[in-house]
Amino acid sequence: MNKQKNSNKPLIILTAGGTGGHVYPAEALAEELESRDYDLMLITDSRGKNNYKGKLGQIPNYAVLSGGIVGKSKLFKIKSIAKTLLGIIQAIVILWQKKPLCVIGFGGYASFPASVAAVLTGTPLVLHEQNSVMSRTNRMLCKYAEFVAQSFKKVKYTPENIKNVLCGMPVRASIIEASKLPYPKFGKNDKFQILVLGGSQGAKVFGEIVPQTIKELGSEFTSKIKIYQQCRKGEEEDILNVYNEIPADVTVSHFFENMAELYSSSHIIITRSGASSVSEIAVAGVPSILVPLPSAADDHQTSNAKELSDAGAGIIIRQNEFNTAKLKSVILELISEPQKLQKMSDAAKKVGINDAAKRFANEIEKKIVKH
Repeated sequence: MNKQKNSNKPLIILTAGGTGGHVYPAEALAEELESRDYDLMLITDSRGKNNYKGKLGQIPNYAVLSGGIVGKSKLFKIKSIAKTLLGIIQAIVILWQKKPLCVIGFGGYASFPASVAAVLTGTPLVLHEQNSVMSRTNRMLCKYAEFVAQSFKKVKYTPENIKNVLCGMPVRASIIEASKLPYPKFGKNDKFQILVLGGSQGAKVFGEIVPQTIKELGSEFTSKIKIYQQCRKGEEEDILNVYNEIPADVTVSHFFENMAELYSSSHIIITRSGASSVSEIAVAGVPSILVPLPSAADDHQTSNAKELSDAGAGIIIRQNEFNTAKLKSVILELISEPQKLQKMSDAAKKVGINDAAKRFANEIEKKIVKH
């Protein structure tokens, strides 16, 4: 673990779970707050401790016990509740020792103990809501928060009389840089680039449907297509076997490090609609085909996707309708209408908030630091 610096700088504690939807905004805000001369700490659980890269991996990490209870057996729930109660006590001790200005919760059950500890110790609590449907954790905690920073204009299930501020979803600096580039041209001699992402849980359905759809487009189109497809680890070979039968230019991997470059060079993206994905592709200005994860809590991915589709920046295809015939017709329509793609890109950038981390930090300073 990184050692706590001996510093007179004011300390802010971040708390987050381990998925990208929680980590990316915490990472972006951490970079912004550090640039404003704050000391930072992260409270997470044993899975996240010292496993983060970037800024979250450079600041002191503390692990407390926690456990999820959604969709689990009664015995599992009892054990998780006991772990969470112990985690709250652990977090209280940390807050008493460190005396932070505030605690900022980014969601995930790993953030719950520290957020509750903030309430119990009288430490100002700030919450970030990534999705367009307020999480159950934030619904429980928001009435105790100084304010809730929203990623979307409309957030379902937000209790009345809650202080909400539209800050947006803080995205990585590299994505913001990518947003400054123009939408890639698509002329007779240009490849039509498709980016396929599966989200943090992977998307097996994309591995089954997308390669077969491209195959059915026919050589007239496939020879002009370039594809970057993310898949679950271990599925690379099976997907490539389908693509090997067609003349398309294909790269398949379970992880891409050059996401900003891929966003800026892609004509369309086929993806789930988690909050991070929607926010990043909006900022980057990539026209999208969105397939919400059906099992997402409170169907929040569909609500997220509507932010783009309502603006004319994305096309929603429900997973039960996501088949080769449907996808083929949508891709062919988009390839034949470059002007529509440009309009979708422009619409996405209007929705995107590329200074979310600055907005969020400004609100913290206005409502907490200078209170």
